[in-house]
Amino acid sequence: MKIVKLAALACALPFCFAAAAQAAPATISGSPALALAAVVAAHSPLLSPAEKKAVAAIFDGKGAGPYKDKIVVTADQIVCRAGNVDITARSCELTFGKKTETFPGREANELYATEVYAGVPSDGAAGKIFESVSKLKCALDPKAIAQNDGSGADCSYEAAN
Repeated sequence: MKIVKLAALACALPFCFAAAAQAAPATISGSPALALAAVVAAHSPLLSPAEKKAVAAIFDGKGAGPYKDKIVVTADQIVCRAGNVDITARSCELTFGKKTETFPGREANELYATEVYAGVPSDGAAGKIFESVSKLKCALDPKAIAQNDGSGADCSYEAAN
């Protein structure tokens, strides 16, 4: 009887570790983190106009100008969809607290492609491919980014449910 219990435990352990690994936050840094932060920042109601302007300027390679403070870009959830049957279908939904923004077309494609570039795992069903994350948090340090050594942009996120 003990052998059966040990065998069952041994078979179950890999699934426990796999579930724990999937629940761990993913991290990205450098250029993909800056790109994801910049695309999300443009839609964020949580950032001030000065922060949005600084993030856009940094992403455009113009530096942050007079803005020197660290900038944190967050989103509760991002879900982007692209059609692989209806190839014209693309949309994204960003959730910031109680506010949700939905947009189609080129803007959605930009965010979808940026998620792919950042290494967000894809999922698909019924003619659609999904890129989705939850609890996105990106920290941008304009001073570190200005050093041009690849540092200053870091993001973490969890797989969306």
